[in-house]
Amino acid sequence: MTDHGPQPVERELPTEEARDLISLVRELIEREIKPRAAEEEAAGRFPRELFTLLSESGLLGLVQPEEFGGGDQPYEVYLQVLEELAAARLTVGLGVSVHTLACHALARYGSKEQRAEHLPAMLGGGLLGAYCLSEPSSGSDAAGLTTRATRDGDTWTIEGTKAWITHGGIADFYTVLARTGPERTRGISAFLVPAGTPGLSAAAPEHKMGMAGSPTAQIHLDGVRVPDARRIGEEGQGFAIALSALDAGRLGIAACAVGVAQAALDEALAYTAQRRQFGRPIADFQGLRFMLADMATQIEAGRALYLAAARLRDAGRPFSKQAAMAKLFCTDAAMRITTDAVQLLGGYGYTVDFPVERYMREAKVLQIVEGTNQIQRVVIARALAGPETG
Repeated sequence: MTDHGPQPVERELPTEEARDLISLVRELIEREIKPRAAEEEAAGRFPRELFTLLSESGLLGLVQPEEFGGGDQPYEVYLQVLEELAAARLTVGLGVSVHTLACHALARYGSKEQRAEHLPAMLGGGLLGAYCLSEPSSGSDAAGLTTRATRDGDTWTIEGTKAWITHGGIADFYTVLARTGPERTRGISAFLVPAGTPGLSAAAPEHKMGMAGSPTAQIHLDGVRVPDARRIGEEGQGFAIALSALDAGRLGIAACAVGVAQAALDEALAYTAQRRQFGRPIADFQGLRFMLADMATQIEAGRALYLAAARLRDAGRPFSKQAAMAKLFCTDAAMRITTDAVQLLGGYGYTVDFPVERYMREAKVLQIVEGTNQIQRVVIARALAGPETG
């Protein structure tokens, strides 16, 4: 590697503890993730033992309260950890983001007794979570969900099907949003459902364009009975809980997108520095240099955008619009950058011998999950111009 090849990202971190954390994550990546990432993705293998290690290392609870086993880190630090993990392997970065999303409802809206009972194992006990909001007929229209929970004394019975569930079939717990009343947005409640509960089952994983190592599956809830003690928040508060979780989750997707884009740029820099045509490295040709410059600029802009939104969240200020902007910009940029990386590698970029084809396939899903980028534009426009009047 020359001085002008790929270099580690220079990060703005608020504390020495955060700098030590990033160093720890980079060491773990080099030792445990990078050496097996391509092989395991090609084989469609989920690295469950790695997630156990991440849990034991405190990396699955970075933003949660210390009293329940979390790391009490600000979002601006957590997201940069996600970016590093996603750059090494998106299955890992996205998996940590989804686990954090699954813990969000309990951590923020659960009673102190609920948090004390469940959070320590969820954050540092080797458990893995999944978040169940989408359904086969309600994806972007989250308030249109039809999975229903019916109360009988102190027990709820849940019936329905959830779709596109990351970690579906391998998770240890599911945060499930279900309809408990007739109102579209005020008739939804949240439940914490353990894997293994009778009536809960997973369909075969979807066959996807990318991220073969991360299982995505439908979850069937056929007469699943859970005690009221596992209802999170107030009855009917579930939609507000879901929106809150999605705001934070969108920042996680933005950070993952920047990570994938950075990995693609690093690969393109390394390749163009060593590939020679017409007697010199192809990185000497202005057309390619300008492509690299544009890629790097988009990455820096995306990183600044997600960090600005994270700092608003850390300060307790509204950040929904900024989260939507970050998710929109970063994921669209990742799609462009990974496509350009394939182009820069030419024919080699189209082969599985180089990782940029995988990055390109993985970037596509980031424009879809946690609300499609069309939905992000709706959120941003509403914040700017108010709700639609038609």
